Amino acid sequence: MKATIEDPMVSEWSASLQGVSKTYKHFQLRDINLQLQSGTVVGLIGPNGAGKSTTMRILMGLVNPDSGTVSVFGKPVSSSEGSVKKDIGYFSDDMRLYKPESIGWHMQFVRSLYASWDDTYAKELLDRFGLIERQTIKGLSHGQRVKAMLLLILARKPKLLVLDEPTNGLDPVAKHEILAELMKVVQDETRTILYSSHNTQDVEQISDVITFIDRGQVIASSNRDDFLEGWKRIKLHVQDDWKAPHIPGLKLESEFRNLRVFSCNSVEDDLAARLSASGAVIEAMEPMTLEEIFVSTVIRGREENKS
Repeated sequence: MKATIEDPMVSEWSASLQGVSKTYKHFQLRDINLQLQSGTVVGLIGPNGAGKSTTMRILMGLVNPDSGTVSVFGKPVSSSEGSVKKDIGYFSDDMRLYKPESIGWHMQFVRSLYASWDDTYAKELLDRFGLIERQTIKGLSHGQRVKAMLLLILARKPKLLVLDEPTNGLDPVAKHEILAELMKVVQDETRTILYSSHNTQDVEQISDVITFIDRGQVIASSNRDDFLEGWKRIKLHVQDDWKAPHIPGLKLESEFRNLRVFSCNSVEDDLAARLSASGAVIEAMEPMTLEEIFVSTVIRGREENKS
């Protein structure tokens, strides 16, 4: 497991957003701090409308922030777009290919622009993705268009991949093919990926570091394993007059008669002993899925903002 994006000892960053904010009429991105360590896959998870796409567009220089700084490969984005973008591969669902032209035509076009284009790798991707060079874009399914776009991005071997929900709307087989290829890409530990999704399973599968974003704010960020190992769901049987002890990170999720279900985001060695001492009977203490952790984190954050 690589260092977290918060680690002050890490000096090699592929990209960095510091104190980035952006205000629209009905949405505000607030004080985003995000650093991408070279060779790391950072998963950005958030509900639809949370600010994932806006964050990525600011990183790409497509949107100017109202405040904060953005750099890629150590250079400010505003002053180095031409020099750094050749080393970035960006995917967004609103990107379009030329419908009348073939996949092969697009391959030749991108090859003419990027000296880093790897023709052998491009041919391999055609085979893995089940694509045919002479196919025209207008005849492709949604999944095939996504794979064609990713082929054009991956075959030029960018150092940084910025992928905005690349598996959105794909069938399970197409999703598996794309995630499998991305996992091969990250075996090269000099390449960096920022991968956004509202699908926690996709992000969990490939990410080293996971960041939760909700309503324009980063609400949690940690190594994947720290998230999964640090959270627990606890099921208790209690008496009618039982009162929950004050334990940091312990939150009631549901109750039914004498059954209480809690989540805890900071499990200590004495947690079970403290719950038992309160008079509760522990029926189960279980790991939580990343999706459950994400939902609980979002709800906790929204409740804190209300108070």
